[in-house]
Amino acid sequence: MKRPVLRTNLCDILGIEYPVVLAGMGGVSRHQLVAAVSNAGGLGIVGAAAMGPDDIREEVRKIRDLTDKPFGVDILLPTMGQMPATPGTAIGGPMEANEQRVPRNWRELLPKPQREFAAQLRQKFDLPDVEPELPVGRGRGAFGPGFSRAQIDVILEEKVPVFASGLGNPAPYVEELHANGTKVIALVGNVKNAKRVAEGGTDVVVAQGYEAGGHTGRVGTFALVPQVVDAVAPTPVLAAGGVGDGRGLAAALCLGAVGVWVGTAFLVSKEAYWDQVLKERILAASEEDTRVTRIYSGKPMRNVTNPLIEAWEEAGVPTLPFPFQAALIQEVATAAQKAGRKELLMNPAGQISGMMKEMRHAREVLEEMVGQAAEVLQKVLPSHVEVTLA
Repeated sequence: MKRPVLRTNLCDILGIEYPVVLAGMGGVSRHQLVAAVSNAGGLGIVGAAAMGPDDIREEVRKIRDLTDKPFGVDILLPTMGQMPATPGTAIGGPMEANEQRVPRNWRELLPKPQREFAAQLRQKFDLPDVEPELPVGRGRGAFGPGFSRAQIDVILEEKVPVFASGLGNPAPYVEELHANGTKVIALVGNVKNAKRVAEGGTDVVVAQGYEAGGHTGRVGTFALVPQVVDAVAPTPVLAAGGVGDGRGLAAALCLGAVGVWVGTAFLVSKEAYWDQVLKERILAASEEDTRVTRIYSGKPMRNVTNPLIEAWEEAGVPTLPFPFQAALIQEVATAAQKAGRKELLMNPAGQISGMMKEMRHAREVLEEMVGQAAEVLQKVLPSHVEVTLA
């Protein structure tokens, strides 16, 4: 059987067959999944948010061993939060306020109320004492000063075809990325930021709705996508959030998007680098079994709900800004992992979890999505889409 044709101008911009892009899911979108999506005709993207330069280089070279198709690398370009001042601690104000003080222990960088609550959570769930590594931030790991610059340098050196910013504005890097032959994608959750990244030279804007798994915004996909399309025209837009099959792809194209950015449907694929237990929790979830929480990173994140999220939210303890909350929860997560309590771990997933029923190869997911979209679009065909069926 001949492969269906489903093309938009995104395919010409990125050099791909189908307008389907793998979300750059940190810790999940690794070389096997990236290559599988690219080989199937979409665009695979590495989730490299917390990867150092050497790790990114290694991933890129592994991808090139598996495919000669275009692919991308996704990192975060976050604005660091301000730590709340807390009596009895030496911190408060921006991160830079503590440049002169070297703490005896990294926990001293975190406010006492949150540290005490994290300890209470370990007791509540009978988790062991652990000594986690120094957390992210402060220039000694991911998201510290110079970290994003070092990541960008490797992306440039390795001539990566596509750069994606899962958070933040890539404008400061656009000129040198374009000079390097690299296309730029930026993910946003509202019209204001869509305009900002488009004005900064981004080639493709991803409008991600509230339904999406992982870090997400406050506006639903159906409301957000057409408003972003209108606001940034003629810059092309991808739809994200709530897209799990061909009906979602077809709907996105009808809203004016030129393609889709897909996470959860690929998260439960066989190639996804994710714990089997966590995949099974997504497959078992209904459309109501995810919730948005800040406990894992300090930023709003849709996650399969679990007892740890419920305990924190019920207690009403304020979360810390990114990346300090990630540092705080790391100790609890490390203890949960050690105790085999995987149900307490971060498990990002979208509201389409209820549609996910089985683990399949990424190629099957993409090909079924494209085939179903082609069938739908034969009935209602937007002028900007070319489609034929075998």
